[in-house]
Amino acid sequence: MPCRRQFLGYLPLAVSGGVALTGLLGSRAARAAMLAEQDPQAQKLGYKADTTKVDPEKFPGHKISQTCGNCQLYQGDTGSAAGGCALFGAKEVAGAGWCSAWEQG
Repeated sequence: MPCRRQFLGYLPLAVSGGVALTGLLGSRAARAAMLAEQDPQAQKLGYKADTTKVDPEKFPGHKISQTCGNCQLYQGDTGSAAGGCALFGAKEVAGAGWCSAWEQG
């Protein structure tokens, strides 16, 4: 029976280690880098972190009501300040932002 006792002795350690690892991975995801307007891909798509700052001459089809937060490509929660975007990989975009790839969500 020493094997069973050893297993039961290590079980709390394994569970707490798993919980700690889950916490570390979760907080790492929460620290995703924000997309900078100077990023080359952001510049190609005319990304602005604030939809009210979009140049109307450069993007005549833009409407103030269009934001990353209501775009079909936005991967953040509804009403969140920032979230992922299918176009920008691991970088987050501002919920109040906009780019020329905006699609009705």
